Amino acid sequence: MSTSEKTHIFITGVTGYIGGSVLSALLSHPKAKSFQITVLTRSPEKVVSLNSLGVVAVIGSNQDLDKLTEYARNSDVVFACADSDDLQAAKAILLGLKRRHDETGKVPILIHTSGTGVLADNAAGNYATDKVYSDLDIPLIETLSNTQPHREVDIEVVAADEKGYVRTYIVLPSTIYGIANTSLVKLGIQNPYSIQIPSLIKASIDRKQGGVVGKGLNLWPNVHINDIASLYITIFDAAIRGPGEAGHGREGFYFGENGEHRVGRISEVIAELLFEAKIGKSPEPTVFTEDELQKYLGGTGLGSNSRARADRSKLIGWKPVHSVDSLWASLKPEIEAIAEMRNK
Repeated sequence: MSTSEKTHIFITGVTGYIGGSVLSALLSHPKAKSFQITVLTRSPEKVVSLNSLGVVAVIGSNQDLDKLTEYARNSDVVFACADSDDLQAAKAILLGLKRRHDETGKVPILIHTSGTGVLADNAAGNYATDKVYSDLDIPLIETLSNTQPHREVDIEVVAADEKGYVRTYIVLPSTIYGIANTSLVKLGIQNPYSIQIPSLIKASIDRKQGGVVGKGLNLWPNVHINDIASLYITIFDAAIRGPGEAGHGREGFYFGENGEHRVGRISEVIAELLFEAKIGKSPEPTVFTEDELQKYLGGTGLGSNSRARADRSKLIGWKPVHSVDSLWASLKPEIEAIAEMRNK
């Protein structure tokens, strides 16, 4: 197959937890030989390893707007897996996709990463909410303020689809868990750790005691890293088949969740495990002080409610295999790995 006949794919964020898992899933895709994949990396030392996987690695970041525009212009599909709040980067990618449409008449595809943090309230751990969002309920999603996390960029992405020069699909992962175990991790390319739960673990180890935000009553959805990677591929496969295969634009929101947890329960399990490991002083978590919240977690975000149902995601054929039981099982190895790193 000649290069011109291949599906040209551009991915940002490939050294990250999500982006690396998406690239790994694409490399093992049944049609991988028909893909010409270009990736952006800030790390010159990772270029050779990335090239060894059969992708074209170029040095750059979300701040290199001209590069984002140029590589998007040359792509049939863009996976944006870097900073979900970077409006300028999103605009640069969309500009490149518009140029591709103007020059070729084709409608390229953007699969953009957002997050269910867009649904977050200000509960500060002190209550659970009854408000649950379905990714099929677009009018409810559209009630979200543009000051919510990720929302400003999401609105820009949807607006581009409505102009007709691109088809956009927005993936909204929830609390992602599990240590990534991809070929990219083995090569030292990809960060194997999530953000939310490791932040809670690191804070608890540092203060030598499991910590909780407020009363720990707030609720969040969750998803295993392998399942969220498979959601990107499910959307990609549907999008490639044609515009009628999966909702896009205004109807292109896809929640990544397959279970729900009380965030305080994670704090409780961390406290129990740290106590067993003789790192924590008590098996009961103590409440983070205001200073600790700022120091370790950047505020009370982990005390928010974010309740979501992945109805649209499952409607297009996504079949996550990990339930909330896998979340609880993941905590001990995560704690052990982080404790070992901090002891080095």
